[in-house]
Amino acid sequence: MADHADTLAVEFRNIDKAFYGVKANDNVNFELRRGEVHALLGENGAGKSTLCSILAGLYRPDAGEFLYEGKPTVFKTPKDALAAGVGMVYQHFRLVSNLTVAENLALGHPKLGIRISQSELEEEARQLGDEYGLPVDPSARVWQLSVGEQQRVEILKLLYRNAKVLILDEPTAVLTPQEAQQLFKTMRQMAEEGRSVIFVSHKLHEVKQVSDRVTVLRQGTTVGGADTADAEPRDLARMMVGRDLELPTRDENLDIGGPMLTVDSLRVDGDRGLEAVRGVTFEVNAGEVLGICGVSGNGQRELAYGLVGLRIPTSGTVHLDGEDVTNLTVADRIDKGFAYVPQSRLGMGLAPGLTTEDNLGLKAYRKPPYSNGPMLAAGVFKEKGGQWITEYDIRGVRPGLPIRLLSGGNLQKALLAREVELQPKALIARSPTRGLDVGATEAVRNLVLAERAKGTAVLLISEDLDELLALSDRVLVLYEGQVAGRMPADEATPERLGLLMAGQKEEAI
Repeated sequence: MADHADTLAVEFRNIDKAFYGVKANDNVNFELRRGEVHALLGENGAGKSTLCSILAGLYRPDAGEFLYEGKPTVFKTPKDALAAGVGMVYQHFRLVSNLTVAENLALGHPKLGIRISQSELEEEARQLGDEYGLPVDPSARVWQLSVGEQQRVEILKLLYRNAKVLILDEPTAVLTPQEAQQLFKTMRQMAEEGRSVIFVSHKLHEVKQVSDRVTVLRQGTTVGGADTADAEPRDLARMMVGRDLELPTRDENLDIGGPMLTVDSLRVDGDRGLEAVRGVTFEVNAGEVLGICGVSGNGQRELAYGLVGLRIPTSGTVHLDGEDVTNLTVADRIDKGFAYVPQSRLGMGLAPGLTTEDNLGLKAYRKPPYSNGPMLAAGVFKEKGGQWITEYDIRGVRPGLPIRLLSGGNLQKALLAREVELQPKALIARSPTRGLDVGATEAVRNLVLAERAKGTAVLLISEDLDELLALSDRVLVLYEGQVAGRMPADEATPERLGLLMAGQKEEAI
């Protein structure tokens, strides 16, 4: 790399960073050239986010050297990093929802004064979006935008400040295949202009498609790197997890039973009182995975809420194993055989401040052996929790440690363990592998397929089309709260599903 020293935008030398005595980065070395798309790979907890956060000014390293444009540098805050030309687009966007697109671009800009021409600002935003293939209405308020459009605003914010280094954290997780392809074109355009892009992703085929080079972290340490053209996905996966790995997919299930979960003409309102699910009808058979896809915000969340009781439908019916459960409470639906894995692991799925053992008993604590009348049996939580921690390979657990300190993959394994131990009749899973590395994804997919094999009706709601096609027996597409298409998984392709997700009529495809 010494031969390329004059072309380096960023160089990390022997970087260390620890939290609570545990090293997140351990002697990490990383180089980012000017004008390249550089993929950063690694399992959850491998240190990718920490390294990117050091570059973005959120953290400062405990040891090692950080060179920016050839000079030793320390960014004390994200503001310092942005002023120097380094910005990051996070998975959870940092936009002001009640401001317009143009106002979000201008917010905090150091070169804009108090008086700003709204029309000029909107015209600049429009031109910038057109130039980079990221069109978005500059006068629209952020809350009115789709998730994909909000991501464009985040990228445009950095380009509006003429960022030279852009860090994109799992940027395709919320995009249709067509939107992802457009984003890749934008990334290549930025690189051709001399900007440098760090692309954090778990999707190896995307890494192969768009990046110039790749660096792999494992357990906080740099374990290798290569020119992407010379790297095989299987080899990259092995570097990430330290073993050969192949993601499981469904095989033909000859024991699919009759309808277990039946939904008829279901209508559910959204947060603003407007109808989000508009007359949806489908069945999920025992021992079957029905995949539901759609761009985020097209009724998936409200559909899940209506099924598990978090929101009572305005009309329509839900039957589980032939019994009408449409108006039952959440607790009653759990007792009838519903299990739910929400998209938000912490907060909705798990209680962040409780231990792993306590979280594993959260849905069973009302009944023996967890409780006897009003008294909880602390020993049972510890005993059964310990058994499941071992059985489901939940790593990083220590006595008294809050579950929020576990990695994303271990959080998801804990959440799934609690739900499948209920021996449910129907499992509703929303984006169960979103943001997980290939090792954790393997474990979660195996759990989903194991439920299918037991005869559970599995409803898999996901924006990851590769995952849907790998696990589902049938696929249903939602667009603006309605069924836009349905088909056997064997007849589906990412392109066909992507068009339906974007509102294209089935007969026109």
